Amino acid sequence: MAFEIPAGMHPDLVGIAWLVGRWEGRGKGTYPGTDDFEFGQQIDFAHNGGNYLHYLSQTFEIGEDGKAVKPISMETGFWRPQKDASIEVVMCHPSGYAEVWYGKVTGAKIELATDAVVRTASADDYSAGQRLYGNVEGDLLWTFDKAASGQPLQSNLWARLVRA
Repeated sequence: MAFEIPAGMHPDLVGIAWLVGRWEGRGKGTYPGTDDFEFGQQIDFAHNGGNYLHYLSQTFEIGEDGKAVKPISMETGFWRPQKDASIEVVMCHPSGYAEVWYGKVTGAKIELATDAVVRTASADDYSAGQRLYGNVEGDLLWTFDKAASGQPLQSNLWARLVRA
């Protein structure tokens, strides 16, 4: 996994520096009560010298040509690695919920689980999640398992993204 530590990066971020930049690709989704689907995705990880990364993910429906047709959703937040190889992540979604995640960084693998999910009155009944991010052959692979609408924690989304 060859990459260059970006100039001006806070030393606390070295363990997750491989995330910095733009990632693009495709993913798939499945969940009880919905049809399986494919989506396009763009993820941006950026730093400004602070001890956190800013995260922005955008998903969209894709046409037969593979190009974006219309937006599906977004999420944004901050990734805060700790000196003991743990990580804290906060995310917010336009569909009316915010999450606090805790996890562990092990080399090029990041495992996360929700500690709290806070929802507005009109948000989906989403209650818990687990995520896995990894650098595999230079690509960003990720998975998201969720518990929602009375369903137990189970596979929901996954994608493989390449550095843009």
